[in-house]
Amino acid sequence: MGQHSRSSAGLAPLSPTCFDTPSSTVVPPTTMDRNSPTKVGPVGGSVACQRLAASLVAPTATLGEALAQLDAGGIGVLLVAGAGRRLVGVLTDGDLRRAILSGSGLDSPVLPFVSREPLTTGPEAGPDVVLQLLDHGREYAVHHLPVVADDGVVLGVWLRSDIVRTPGTDLRAMIMAGGYGMRLRPLTDGIPKPMLPVGDRPLLELTIERLRAAGIRHVGVATHYLAECITGHFGDGSAFGVEISYFPEEQPLGTAGALRALPDDGEPLLVLNGDVLTGVNFARMLAFHRECGAELTVGVREYVMEVPYGVVDCQGTRVLGIREKPRQRYMVNAGIYLLESGVRRFVPDDLRFDMPDLIGRLLAADRSVAAFPIVEYWLDIGRPADYARAQADIATVRL
Repeated sequence: MGQHSRSSAGLAPLSPTCFDTPSSTVVPPTTMDRNSPTKVGPVGGSVACQRLAASLVAPTATLGEALAQLDAGGIGVLLVAGAGRRLVGVLTDGDLRRAILSGSGLDSPVLPFVSREPLTTGPEAGPDVVLQLLDHGREYAVHHLPVVADDGVVLGVWLRSDIVRTPGTDLRAMIMAGGYGMRLRPLTDGIPKPMLPVGDRPLLELTIERLRAAGIRHVGVATHYLAECITGHFGDGSAFGVEISYFPEEQPLGTAGALRALPDDGEPLLVLNGDVLTGVNFARMLAFHRECGAELTVGVREYVMEVPYGVVDCQGTRVLGIREKPRQRYMVNAGIYLLESGVRRFVPDDLRFDMPDLIGRLLAADRSVAAFPIVEYWLDIGRPADYARAQADIATVRL
């Protein structure tokens, strides 16, 4: 132990050794709630060992390596372990995205962002004790619980879903698909932009497939320009595994205007521009939104612009310094949002109203607006060059 190895993905995980443990440390499925999904104990067994291997990362890892490891592991947490597989701390998806928002690049070390005093349990704890810790061990609900021996060695990790069935999402989605796509003419002369083919399917079909895969079953689509192309292709949505409601606009209402027509069901709403191709994890965005206690969360994407000249910093006539071809870093609006239901009352009736207008109103009213950095694949298909890139990317990118 203690030897760091590089995986093919460029990660720096420790190579965990799955070892024999007393039978009392393995939770047999028969001890679990029969209504819950198939369970594995947090320690021992091939599945538990695979989980442990996928969740371990070395303190020397970078943010980019940790994000890739988190995505590959699929359990929403990384266990940062040092020599001898002793626990240093944990990293969640939210921790990593907040690090990016702070200005850290993907090549920055993860160690400054590690939670050094995580909630843990020992190998003797059973499901009842673990669930009590997950629910009440912190002021907020916890969904992952590392299993640690007395000497600090990581043995495994409990997930809330090991004990109770994870409820399905009540999240609904709204896709803004009514725009003219002027910048893509003549491609959009006879077809709305969201229906342009990307690969062998329309962009909007790819988006709806991603929503369905995230457990979202109710999708609203705001339409205006050549609406019949959309309604004729998707119908009621049943052929695509979702239920689609259409919100036709007599006049273009912008990227937020149609929200006023939605019923208030008290649940958050995912809103997407119809020209975005992305692999963003909607479940993680919702978890981040809730962690922040935000009324609106806007997806943001890092955009770096290099000035092609040496920049001279001046104070009056005095030169303070010169920076050769500096890079300016911005977070730009990615056209993906999560809204609490009460936010819709800030949208006026039957008037053109864009998301930046809505965000401005919320900020003026001192409401909470959060930024969710998108590190997954993302492309705004607004210009011919972007559309060409989407056609090239679709064969290789992971959505």
